[in-house]
Amino acid sequence: MINKQVQDMAAALDGLDDGAVILAGGFGDAGVPNDLLHALSGLHLKNLTLVGNGAISERIGHGKLIDSGAVSTYIASFPCAPHAKLFDPGTPTADVALEIVPQGTLAERIRAAGAGIPGFFTKTSAGTPLGEGKETREFSGALHVFETAIKADIALIKAKRADRWGNLVYAKACRNFNPIMAMAAKTTIVQVEEIVELGGIDPELVVTPGIFVDRIVVIETPFTAQDLS
Repeated sequence: MINKQVQDMAAALDGLDDGAVILAGGFGDAGVPNDLLHALSGLHLKNLTLVGNGAISERIGHGKLIDSGAVSTYIASFPCAPHAKLFDPGTPTADVALEIVPQGTLAERIRAAGAGIPGFFTKTSAGTPLGEGKETREFSGALHVFETAIKADIALIKAKRADRWGNLVYAKACRNFNPIMAMAAKTTIVQVEEIVELGGIDPELVVTPGIFVDRIVVIETPFTAQDLS
């Protein structure tokens, strides 16, 4: 019997090692697996490469994991919100290496990994500092930059509900980066608000099929930015 539900966070995050490449979903606070990231920050791992859209605060989600000292490299489109203290000189996160990637390029680099494509050419960043040092090629008279796929060891994602096979349904905008990240990692770990019986999800609503999911942990009341106030 296939049952991908685990009993707690310890089981969900079992086996993670120093130096892992971690994909973490979300856009702003929508769809961020905050509870998984907070639990991961308590494992005191080192030299992680974290990949995601961006951090909104050092107190939650991506930012909390970075602030814990576990992350040595952050690959993101919007590394932190204006009010956050992350990466400021004199802070513990000042030495974190940042790789800034245009948002569409970031999404495509992740999607490419899931599709088995090692890289692609794009006009985005051509002729800008973000394209410096990268391979270029001209297509139809326009300069394109070669971008490599981002393949990860672990994907941490958030969905609304799942069945025990791992089929996932997302809540509206929480879908964002999560589906492509589920496809681009060796191991995909998901936090959901509920697990329903097989047949309890309309197949037409399944966005991420269970074949891309390895572990599911239920968090009935997920942590959100509203809990910071």
